[in-house]
Amino acid sequence: MCIREQEQVRKGRSREEMYAYGFREVKAFATSGDLFVVNLECPYTDSEEKLPKNFNFRARPELVNVLTAGGVGVVSLANNHMMDYGAQGLLDTLTTLEAARIPYFGAGRNLAEARRPAIVTAGGLRIAFLGYFFLGTRNIEPPQVYATDTTPGVAGHFSDVEVMERMLREDIAAAKAQADLVLPFFHWGIEGTTTPEPYQVRLAHAAIDAGAAGVLGSHPHVLQSMELYRGAPVVYSLGNFVFGGNWNPRDKRSALWRARFSPTGYLSSDVLPLRTDRYPEFPVQPVPVTGAEAEGVMTLLRTASQAPDRGLERMLPALEPGEPGATEAPGEAGARPLPSSNVRGGE
Repeated sequence: MCIREQEQVRKGRSREEMYAYGFREVKAFATSGDLFVVNLECPYTDSEEKLPKNFNFRARPELVNVLTAGGVGVVSLANNHMMDYGAQGLLDTLTTLEAARIPYFGAGRNLAEARRPAIVTAGGLRIAFLGYFFLGTRNIEPPQVYATDTTPGVAGHFSDVEVMERMLREDIAAAKAQADLVLPFFHWGIEGTTTPEPYQVRLAHAAIDAGAAGVLGSHPHVLQSMELYRGAPVVYSLGNFVFGGNWNPRDKRSALWRARFSPTGYLSSDVLPLRTDRYPEFPVQPVPVTGAEAEGVMTLLRTASQAPDRGLERMLPALEPGEPGATEAPGEAGARPLPSSNVRGGE
């Protein structure tokens, strides 16, 4: 993410101020819990060797400081832009994150590493994060974005939902042996569509059936449904966040989602409605909204979450009209809030 850097330098802003810029208006909420997890959608690299595709994102390695300034605790790398600059771009990203001591998941130097969970201790709980990139039959990415036994890449499968589900079940079973909670994070769906595809619902429900405590999602660039399936939350897409791919996106509605978990699973959650920028004055900076604008975000979430034709079980209680926010289940003492959202990268 590079936000008109030369212009900011001319205005006398320090690098530290620029690093903090993207998360500045949401950091208090995002870091109010024990852990902040995001989708990192660009490699940190100086490589010039692009994969052949329509859009290639990258950021200079020093801009990992944006994540640390924002209080990010763990990142998903399983998305359609992490391999934009090939194997070298991913390897540079892994080295950069490791040097910054930011755990990552969903990509690796080979398939075994890409499928390996990031296990983070937060609020006294060991939480295993798994990441997958899967677009089903609509996938147009170069096949080499996916890791193999001997080559770097992201976790997931090019198009076969049966293979993807089998991988998911295997990985959740292995992660459950190492952690209190397992949370898969998918990059999936159709851009610009507010209701999930049937395969998204299938994989989300399969994850929870296999023992996941909840499921997170990104990719569509807009908000999608949120549901409670067998008592576990599914957040299909939180829209854009710190997003540099389009400085004036048509749909600026977004949200941060904050959830509470105990060792036995999900307790409660709440939602912070956002607008993803202040174009043209302050692009690439999400800001909280109130009043009619906030209600517009919540109405979109409620409407999208009432899609029985997609097999959704029911809306999350946090989306019900008049919901006061997160509440702790009676008699349960769980971890402090666990916020989750997306961060979109670029230069």
